[in-house]
Amino acid sequence: MFDAATILLFIGTSIILIAIPGPDLIFTITQGMTNGRKAGIVTAMGLSLGNIVHTLAAALGLSLIIKTSMVVFAIFKSLGAIYLFYLAFQAIKHRKEAIHLHSESNNGSKDLFLRGLLMNILNPKVAIFYLTFLPQFINYKLSNVPLQMCMLGLIFITLTAIIFSLLGYFAGSFRDRLLQNPRFSEYMNMTAAVIFIGLGAKLITTDI
Repeated sequence: MFDAATILLFIGTSIILIAIPGPDLIFTITQGMTNGRKAGIVTAMGLSLGNIVHTLAAALGLSLIIKTSMVVFAIFKSLGAIYLFYLAFQAIKHRKEAIHLHSESNNGSKDLFLRGLLMNILNPKVAIFYLTFLPQFINYKLSNVPLQMCMLGLIFITLTAIIFSLLGYFAGSFRDRLLQNPRFSEYMNMTAAVIFIGLGAKLITTDI
């Protein structure tokens, strides 16, 4: 279904995007620092599993878009590309801004898991990102688009769980070395901008 090159490209791109400091990752690291390693891992799992909902929604949404008409698909591509270019612009604009971590009060493991889960599920930006990112790696010559989307989503969820859990577990070590280093923030944001621009251009040229 997927060739090796596509899978490796997807995994490599996913790892970079997951590791870029955003609200979910910062929340995971904050919990690991303030409430301990277990809290960091539990939060990471909640945030990661919330992506299951977005994967299923994206799979269904893309399937409906393709079945509707070529015009709708063209509109979807254009809007998706604009969104990705916007993300690139935001990454460049805020590339030198310091990343601030805010302490949280102690919460139980169940509360942290549910909070992470709901944070992810109720974030519309995550839903939009899924609907614009996963289609880049779909083989449209095959008919099982939803299945392909789900498989890619599963890989992304697994990578997110691993990376978030590791960063949540070793949160104290990463705080000063990475997140509060202005140059790290700039490098990661510029890397993200390049990836978003590339994905946007690829989406525009995607054909069914």
